[in-house]
Amino acid sequence: MKVGTGRAHLPGTMNLPTEWMPPPMLVRSAIAAVWLYEGLWSKVLGRQPSQGRITEAVPFLGPGAGPAFLKALGVVETLLGLWVLSGWEPVWAAIVQTALLVSMNSVGLLFARELIHDPPGMVLKNAALVVLMWVAAAQGRAGG
Repeated sequence: MKVGTGRAHLPGTMNLPTEWMPPPMLVRSAIAAVWLYEGLWSKVLGRQPSQGRITEAVPFLGPGAGPAFLKALGVVETLLGLWVLSGWEPVWAAIVQTALLVSMNSVGLLFARELIHDPPGMVLKNAALVVLMWVAAAQGRAGG
């Protein structure tokens, strides 16, 4: 798909006007909202106790390092949300976000699968989020 050319050509489909695409700030805001919710609300403010149980189930963290790691991860996720919202270096933002999500999902599934409410749903939702991250990266590269 070519972004910013007035039309988006999707192979095997009709041409769609790019004005039908959501504005870049809306795409970035949706992604940032997820990071701010997961980071600030769930981890830093501790509004989802299940997050702590999952972190403590990771053998190299456990109950000793788990809580501090969870808070630090929440700060990182919050800062990631602000980075995405800023629109600065969108490709690097997408790379970092993708790496963090893949890492967190892998570790969670490997060590705490039984504590994750819906493992397949988590993977599916995060896969959709990664697609949106790369849409934001493409829009950012196109000057959006």
